[in-house]
Amino acid sequence: MSLILANQILTMYNLFHPDYVPERWHVFVVYVIMTWTCALTVMFANRGLPTINNIGLVLILAGVLTTILICAIMPSTTHSGHATNAAVWTDWNNSTGWPSGFAFLAGMLNGAYAVGTPDCISHLAEEIPSPRSNIPKAIAAQMATGFLTGLFYLIALSYSIHDFDAVLSTPYLNPLAEVYAQATASRAGACGLMVLIFLPNFCTCIGDYITAGRMLYTLARDDATPFSGWTGRIHPRFANPFNATLACAVICTVLAAIYVASATAFNAFVGSFVVLSTASYLAAIAPHLLSGRRHVVPGPFWMKGWVATAVHGVSCAYIAVFIVIFCFPYA
Repeated sequence: MSLILANQILTMYNLFHPDYVPERWHVFVVYVIMTWTCALTVMFANRGLPTINNIGLVLILAGVLTTILICAIMPSTTHSGHATNAAVWTDWNNSTGWPSGFAFLAGMLNGAYAVGTPDCISHLAEEIPSPRSNIPKAIAAQMATGFLTGLFYLIALSYSIHDFDAVLSTPYLNPLAEVYAQATASRAGACGLMVLIFLPNFCTCIGDYITAGRMLYTLARDDATPFSGWTGRIHPRFANPFNATLACAVICTVLAAIYVASATAFNAFVGSFVVLSTASYLAAIAPHLLSGRRHVVPGPFWMKGWVATAVHGVSCAYIAVFIVIFCFPYA
C-alpha cells in the first residue's frame, strides 16, 4: 500500500512534468515518507482512528461516485468518444503467450488481492462491541459495497479508454493516470481524479497499519513471535500495540530498501501476499471441514449441513488449484 501511494504521488507530479523520469530511489523516498506518516498516525493518534476510518469511507464512496460520473460523461463532451460496447464487453486481447483459458485464470490474480481485505475487520474483534455479530455484518457490508462500486467503476473506466495501447505503454508509474487523461482530455482533470483515489488509499494505508500492528501484537501476546515480550505489550500512555506497529513500520522500510536494489525481488515479496494469505484460509477451512466442524463454537451466522460442506469443499479445491496457477509467470 505504501508503494501504491508513492507511485500515485510521483504520477501526479509526472502529469505536469512530462520530461520527468522516475527513478527507483525516488519511489523509495516517498514510500518511506508514506510508511512512517501512516504508522506514526496509528501509534500516536489512537483515539482519532475511528474518525479517520469514517473519513476514508466517505472519501472512497464520494470519490468513486464522482469518478464514475466524470468517466461516463466527459468523453462525450471532449469529443474523444467512448469505447465501443464490443471493446468493453466482448473483445479479447491475450498477449501473454499462454492459451486463452489459462490466461483468463492467471488474470484472476488481480482480483485475488481482494481476498486479503475482508478479514482486516476481524483483527479488530477485541475493540468493537458484539464482535460475534458485528464482524460478520461488517465483512458482508464490505463485500457488497466493494462489489457494486468496483463493478460500476471498472465499467466506467473501460468506456473511457479510446487508446488501449497507450494505457499499456504509458510512461506513468500508475496507468490510471493515462486512463483518466483519456477520459478528461486534461492533465488537470487526470490529476484531480488521481487525488480522489489517493486520499482514500492514504486512509487505507493507515488502516493497514492498524491491522498489521494488532495482528503482530496478538501473536506476540500468545508468545508466537520473536521478542514477544516487547511486541506483545500495550503502551501505557497511548493504549495501543505501539511496539508492534513500530516493528511493522521497520519491516516495511527494510522491504523498501530491497526495492531500491531490485524491483523484481521486491515484487516477489509483495506478490507472495496473495498466495500466503490464500493459503492461510486453506489452513483454517480444511481442518474445519475434515474434523466435521466439531472444534468451532457456532456463532450467530452458522452455515448448516450439506450447504456448509459444499461451500467449504469448493473453497478448498479453489484455493489448492489457484495457489499453483498464481505461481506461474504472467507471460
